[in-house]
Amino acid sequence: MEGEPEIASQPQPEADSGRSPLVIGKVEIPPGKRVKVEIPVTRLPTGTTLSLPVAVVRGRYPGPCIWLSAAIHGDELNGVEIIRRVIRSLKTSYLHGTVLAVPVVNIFGLLEQSRYLPDRRDLNRSFPGSPRGSLAARLADIFMKEVVSHCTHGIDLHTAAIHRNNYPQIRANLNDPGTYAFAKAFGAPVVIHAGTRDGSLRESAAKRNIPTLLYEGGEALRFGEDAIQIGVDGARRVLAYLDMYTLDAPDEVPLAIESYETKWIRASRGGFWHRNIELGQRVSYKETLGFVTDAFGDKPTPARSPLEGCVIGYSQNPLIHQGDALVHIAKSQSLEG
Repeated sequence: MEGEPEIASQPQPEADSGRSPLVIGKVEIPPGKRVKVEIPVTRLPTGTTLSLPVAVVRGRYPGPCIWLSAAIHGDELNGVEIIRRVIRSLKTSYLHGTVLAVPVVNIFGLLEQSRYLPDRRDLNRSFPGSPRGSLAARLADIFMKEVVSHCTHGIDLHTAAIHRNNYPQIRANLNDPGTYAFAKAFGAPVVIHAGTRDGSLRESAAKRNIPTLLYEGGEALRFGEDAIQIGVDGARRVLAYLDMYTLDAPDEVPLAIESYETKWIRASRGGFWHRNIELGQRVSYKETLGFVTDAFGDKPTPARSPLEGCVIGYSQNPLIHQGDALVHIAKSQSLEG
């Protein structure tokens, strides 16, 4: 796990005054309005213009400004549906502050049903970007300038990578008191302390002193209702926690498992993976999680948990090679008693 980034001296953006001009993509949004803005990104070889779609919901009253983003990896779709449900329910007459919603950040990957951009770059390793860099760098730069620069808080929505499935979880810097309270307010079943990766959106936001949550839930190229509903409820809880919007907020915040250590269990041999556990299941030290066999089912080799914790992810592809990741476990003090 990588260490936390140094916090730069750049001040955190001020909360939306409800009266000051808010300009997104050269469009000025007055208080009490809901506007969809298309920010031009580039032209395809065919001459077709591709734009970054942003929904701006500006409340009638002053308050914080939060962004909701999804599909930074183009094949991760649950966040798109989470944002749709949250945004459709907001009424500007009750909203304090502003919500900037970007349901599809990686429009190129979405069209190709791919995690990556056309040049195979990972957009979430390209922040804060550059206006004269690669396509990924330019898109990251646009997102930082047009969205993040206006915000006091952020939530970035993800799923597991292809052929994997993730238990709904929040990843954040739990060593920062403000981010810790923000993460707990979301109410995901598991809250994990996670260092930022170089070039990630969360790292760039942290350098601007913006508390940012990364939500993981479900699998790529699928809508998973459980992960979607937990994400919708979490976003609504966060809006209530920030005193932005209390309508539709769930009454209770579930007791979450906290974890400061996670570990992938990897295959000791190649073969066919037979999983014995489910997402969210609590496992004990040395518990058998499944086994690997050859094509005839002979010579089963068990995979055992090296720690006591909760299953937060697993591989769904039964065909595996030696060293492949099989099961992801989050260690928890509460589970250790």
